[in-house]
Amino acid sequence: MKRIVIFASGSGTNAENIIKYFHERNIAEVTHVFSNNLRAKVLKRAHNLKVKALHFDKTSFYQTNEVLNILKDANPDVIVLAGFLWIFPKKIIDFFPNKVINIHPALLPKYGGKGMYGHHVHEAVVRNKEKESGITIHYVNEHYDEGGVIFQAKVAISEENSAEDVANAIHALEYKHFPVVIEELLFSDKKSNE
Repeated sequence: MKRIVIFASGSGTNAENIIKYFHERNIAEVTHVFSNNLRAKVLKRAHNLKVKALHFDKTSFYQTNEVLNILKDANPDVIVLAGFLWIFPKKIIDFFPNKVINIHPALLPKYGGKGMYGHHVHEAVVRNKEKESGITIHYVNEHYDEGGVIFQAKVAISEENSAEDVANAIHALEYKHFPVVIEELLFSDKKSNE
């Protein structure tokens, strides 16, 4: 069975959706959820769904090989960043080439980069009177939101839409597409990091 590891920093609704999606299909499993935030709801969600939930700090992530060694032991087929806010270490990306992916709540290259996450993105989209927004699933490299694009989905937005309206539309796209794209990556030979 294919193995998935998820990294998340917050509530973990995407992580929960992914765990449930693969649990129902019995073709892959989320073996671990990692979080850099000890109080993140994602840890409780994972625990409730019988998935190993681990917290780590900056030292174990960046300065030692502690997280890398746990990942080596877990032997994931894909590492999924679902609302994970730290830049991913090059040593982990290099050890798992073309296996680390992220979801971003905008149509990259717009509204990407450091500090552009969650509500910050949706507020910027509304402030700039964009006609559409969406999601981008992409490979992770050593820079925020710059890895090769795997998949994008769009949603139209109007001047009447608030940032919260946009957020709700984006979440719907995330829940619908993210698990499906992960499944396609796991069971295809189309992996590329261009």
